[in-house]
Amino acid sequence: MHIHPLIADSASLAEICARLAQGEFVAVDTEFMRENTYWPDLCLIQIGDAGEAAAVDPKAPGMDLTPLLDLLADNEEVLKVFHAGGQDVEIVYNLTGKTPHPIFDTQIAAMALGMGEQVGYSNLVETMLGHQLDKGARFTDWGRRPLDKRQIDYAIGDVVHLAEIFPKLLKRLIKTDRGAWIDEEMERLADPANYANEPDEAWKRIRVSSRKPEVLGRLKALAAWREREAQSKDLPRGRLVRDETLADIAAHPPKDQAEI
Repeated sequence: MHIHPLIADSASLAEICARLAQGEFVAVDTEFMRENTYWPDLCLIQIGDAGEAAAVDPKAPGMDLTPLLDLLADNEEVLKVFHAGGQDVEIVYNLTGKTPHPIFDTQIAAMALGMGEQVGYSNLVETMLGHQLDKGARFTDWGRRPLDKRQIDYAIGDVVHLAEIFPKLLKRLIKTDRGAWIDEEMERLADPANYANEPDEAWKRIRVSSRKPEVLGRLKALAAWREREAQSKDLPRGRLVRDETLADIAAHPPKDQAEI
């Protein structure tokens, strides 16, 4: 396995993407910050296969991510391998309007093999490979520059291990009769409808006790307003108005401006 130095220029990114595009699969992971924003702030992208792996700095001056996004969103010949990949897929969708396809999620595969629901990545690595990950590097400021060696090594390690785990899981899955279920779950993960963040659908994520049409109608309007505001201002939904507040207003609308 060849581990590249941090890729911080467009030419080097184009070269590795051209090689990965010739393979059967590419392992993918991302690091991002989202505590203070609506949209995830992409800080690092890790890619690799059985022969090489690298971390890509999307914040590097002049970095052109086009070859990588083409590989992930447009290349139907290369399988994209993630672990618990929903947020990674969302990032690709936000950048391209498309989701990676075809796709393989090692968390879903592990569940199909009876290894537990939503098995964590570190637990899967320890079970499949016998390695213990440096968990301390996980909770770090990925937006800080320069990234230190520990951060980069930890990040690249994710796709190195993914590339090792994937064929082992696949070999086990072939011996089961769960192929159709696995395919269905992978297609669901790659469904663009899951990542569209349509304001008119935002109300469905909010718990409300009443199912009265008038209450749900108000909730739908309130949630759509908040979603648009959060998107346009790039702020977390809860920073604007909490779910509980929207549900309360929908169920007990203020009678006048004073109550508002």
